Amino acid sequence: MKVLISGGAGFIGSSLALKLLTKKYNVRILDNLSSQIHGKKPDNSYTYNLIKNNSDIEFINGDVRDRADWQKALVGIDVVVHLAAETGTGQSMYEVEKYVNTNIGGTATMLDELTNDKTLSVKKLIVASSRAIYGEGKYKCSKDGIVYPKTRAEEDMLNGDFRVKCPACHQPAKMLPTDEASVSHPESVYGYTKKVQEELSLLVGKSIGLSVLAFRFQNVYGPGQSLKNPYTGILSIFSTQIKNGNDICVFEDGKESRDFVYIDDAIDAIILGIESKNHVGEAYNVGAEEEVDVLTVAETLRDKYHSNVKVAISGNFRLGDIRSNVADLTKIRRDLHYRPKINFQVGISNFVDWVEQQEIERDNYSNSIAEMHTKGLYK
Repeated sequence: MKVLISGGAGFIGSSLALKLLTKKYNVRILDNLSSQIHGKKPDNSYTYNLIKNNSDIEFINGDVRDRADWQKALVGIDVVVHLAAETGTGQSMYEVEKYVNTNIGGTATMLDELTNDKTLSVKKLIVASSRAIYGEGKYKCSKDGIVYPKTRAEEDMLNGDFRVKCPACHQPAKMLPTDEASVSHPESVYGYTKKVQEELSLLVGKSIGLSVLAFRFQNVYGPGQSLKNPYTGILSIFSTQIKNGNDICVFEDGKESRDFVYIDDAIDAIILGIESKNHVGEAYNVGAEEEVDVLTVAETLRDKYHSNVKVAISGNFRLGDIRSNVADLTKIRRDLHYRPKINFQVGISNFVDWVEQQEIERDNYSNSIAEMHTKGLYK
């Protein structure tokens, strides 16, 4: 079986490619070696180096927005794992065209080829969606029951109130694990592009008889995550700051939280999807079912690096950010028998051990914040 991985030189894609080789799959990669992820010299990129000299991997330097690149990449392929995407939530709010063209346009071009080129042999498509499609996700109000809050009021956050409120009575609500049946209302351009990407893939797949699975990844982390990208990957961003001796400013009150899923668990989910024969046309959460707040992340990293940098709570916030989330994994556990194996304490230790072996990258995070401030998106 031959698998095409778009974005295969990136964090998730390179790890997936190597794991597929151990299972005797043939692997082809389509990737444009984005400088935001790989730096100005891709030959120095950790994840690109994992795959570039591997004779068992066919590499195509191409762009998902380019039809000719898709035409070349799809020939002889049985399964497509579509990972290529622009991924910075904050950046998406002011680089709208870039995110729409890549995430929606690139997916549409691929689907157009799969629909109209009858010589292609693709039988299954795995598309990387995101928990960002849920927005704030699922909550419970003591008065109104299950609710799906929308964007937190800027006025509240300027006054230091970062709690999520019930949309009906406006009283603080309690976060619940978000399941796949939850209401989808993204709070960022990135989230909207992933929602459309997922829905297009499922719709077109059904119409042409193509088996499609969408995986709504939570915050994937682990060895190989780009230390060059200041727009996404909180563990990588904090690590680069610490290794440069720069203090960390945590947004809001530090209690905003995420569900961090280790890279090996994310790869296991994808392979379960590739090999599943009974469940198609479905979307699944992929997470760890473990809620960790951002202040804990920052302090844990500082301690593991044996650093003296300060971790301060800034009270600032970014428009488009959610407050908290944790995935409900009932559906993927039932259908695909997915079980996350690496808890956060083990995973973050593995990540730190890997970072310690890498060259220290320049800390460009302040530049990304300055960009958001200029656009009126950082308060």
